[in-house]
Amino acid sequence: MPHLATTYAAVNSLVTLGGDKALSSINREKLYMFLRQMKDASGGFRMHDGGEIDVRACYTAISVASLLNILDDELVQNVGNYILSCQTYEGGISGEPGSEAHGGYTFCGLATMILINEVDRLDLSSLTDWVVFRQGVEGGFQGRTNKLVDGCYSFWQGGIFALLKRLNSTKGVKPIPLGDGEGSGEESPQTTASSDAAGEEGLNEDLSLGGSHSEIGDQHNTSSQVNVIDIDHNHSKGHANVEPLFNSLALQQYILLCSQELNGGLRDKPGKSRDHYHTCYCLSGLSVCQRSWLEDEDSPPLPRAVLGPYSNLLEPIHPLYNVVLDRYWGAHEFFTKS
Repeated sequence: MPHLATTYAAVNSLVTLGGDKALSSINREKLYMFLRQMKDASGGFRMHDGGEIDVRACYTAISVASLLNILDDELVQNVGNYILSCQTYEGGISGEPGSEAHGGYTFCGLATMILINEVDRLDLSSLTDWVVFRQGVEGGFQGRTNKLVDGCYSFWQGGIFALLKRLNSTKGVKPIPLGDGEGSGEESPQTTASSDAAGEEGLNEDLSLGGSHSEIGDQHNTSSQVNVIDIDHNHSKGHANVEPLFNSLALQQYILLCSQELNGGLRDKPGKSRDHYHTCYCLSGLSVCQRSWLEDEDSPPLPRAVLGPYSNLLEPIHPLYNVVLDRYWGAHEFFTKS
């Protein structure tokens, strides 16, 4: 049975492989029809035929459509209304209306609202307040209030900060400066909670797809292009330091010392078994975390921002799609032309 979660994973895997052979293997026309079939009258999406409707399904559908350049008005219709109905009194976003705010769903909801250009409809101030308090004393992130920390939330919660910083950058909100160039006197980041200052890493690249839907979009008679928000930096170049809204070195310690297995792979927490899921999202969170002090992504992170030897530095990822950045750009170019 086709499923949105496995569709998302498969498309991201093919994009990560990269190259014309892998990218051309995706049948975008049939995939678009599957996405339309999963679309619900509420505005949300079902995970599979007869399956649950939730924010995770919205993200996987919209992310895949955006990445493959097949996003159109039909897919976007009322998605924002559905996600808005899932933002809770705490500020985070739940899986479905009336449920508890959750880190995975909050990332999915925020990323989806950015991709459909409706992010300003969310209460971003309360969302920021909620996420900054999800870092535990262990250094890792919890997924919900009063729950244990889990390595996978290194990305699901940590990635939220990357998106929030980019949003504040485009609105002219300045991150907290630390020092004037090569670094500050502080040796370790301090946790800061402020809805005015964005402080997590992001990419100094345009996160929009732009362009037309080309052949597939034309076949579906889209009346207008859905514009993805342009999240660019306009700040000065160089090793500018900005203070994250979370303790980035503490998170790196949790990932490397608590989540990492000595024989390879990563896990939820000590005592749990390693698996591919936690390995993926721990590493993605680590990549985001290592760049959390940068204002300018064109410059590499300073050694003080990377826990352990500098060889621990990972490739940068695209925080909206969670694929390695250069592979994203390869896919973007391929699907824009095809």
